[in-house]
Amino acid sequence: MLLSRLREQRRFIQVLAGPRQVGKTTSVLQVMDDLRIPFHYASADRPALQGPVWIEQQWELGRLKIGKKGAVLVIDEVQKIPGWPEVVKGLWDDDTRHRRPLRVVLLGSSPLLIQTGLTESLAGRFEIIPTTHWAYDECRAAFGWDLHTYIYYGGYPGAAPLINDRSRWARYISDSLIETTLSRDILLMTRVDKPALLRRLFQLGCSYSGQILSYQKMIGQLQDAGNTTTLAHYLELLAGAGLVTGLNKYSGQAVRQRGSSPKIHVMNTALMTAQQDLSSEEAQRDRDYWGRLTESAVGAHLINSATEQGFKVYYWRERGHEVDFVICKGKKITAIEVKSGRGKGALPGMEAFGKTVKNCKKLLVGEDGLPLDGFFRTEAVKFLD
Repeated sequence: MLLSRLREQRRFIQVLAGPRQVGKTTSVLQVMDDLRIPFHYASADRPALQGPVWIEQQWELGRLKIGKKGAVLVIDEVQKIPGWPEVVKGLWDDDTRHRRPLRVVLLGSSPLLIQTGLTESLAGRFEIIPTTHWAYDECRAAFGWDLHTYIYYGGYPGAAPLINDRSRWARYISDSLIETTLSRDILLMTRVDKPALLRRLFQLGCSYSGQILSYQKMIGQLQDAGNTTTLAHYLELLAGAGLVTGLNKYSGQAVRQRGSSPKIHVMNTALMTAQQDLSSEEAQRDRDYWGRLTESAVGAHLINSATEQGFKVYYWRERGHEVDFVICKGKKITAIEVKSGRGKGALPGMEAFGKTVKNCKKLLVGEDGLPLDGFFRTEAVKFLD
């Protein structure tokens, strides 16, 4: 997508926002090689925080690259520079006035911070190209993984070469991804009054992935005197960093959706397995754990796909009946239930949901339904057709 956008006339700032280690920088550099247009790459991901003057310096270096085909300026981790939206706006508008053919690509590993800066200062000047965790098909094509390998090891491409040394792989996920994201992408860049609570909330999210937890219950589990508003905000920060999110309950009323108890989900199953002592073989033998991991992988696939494909993901529960996932786009609604070997028998939730929501589709994934391999290899938005 980035390649086709940069081949067009200079119209928008291209913004790639997504979690750490999903290949944003690698993809951009590959596109630059394909374009064969002069470019300048600079990263703000340095121990010493850069300032607005640094952006101006890098922008000028980009301008110096302009030739017959123009040039491309790539700024990585732009959200780490204080006041970056205003500086970028001024420089972009100046180039527009003087018709300088400099195309700009911004990369950021904190989508929430990137989005805030864009909407506040760069309205009408940008186009977001979302980047998410790798899907099964991508890991299968790049690394030859089978489905069990993908479910256990998640979809971090940078960690893929380490899976034959499970301890080393787990350290990489914990140190280079989890800790770096928490300490540098959230705590360093956002005001968090209770950093220990944020970390415990992340751990809780990994432990209870796939389960519905009220905020009051979370407070009890976390043994903290925080309030529900604080927890909801911290969960939003974790989701923005691509770690853990909370699905709202499906309801026709937006107010009820926002006020519901969230269903906690990791956005990459590696976040669960890297913090456990179970090997892949041991995890598969533990029927309950593997079922929970599989359901979390299904949820992660839907959540990450929703970002790229423009639909919403919810869960549903009423009077003891539950549906694992509900996906919606416009008036199209599909209820999805996962049978992963955890002992689910009949599925009264699907029947009850069908009576409540007319003209919805119903999809069973796993045993007696769409095979897991087929589910993960299908664009999620097609389940709404």
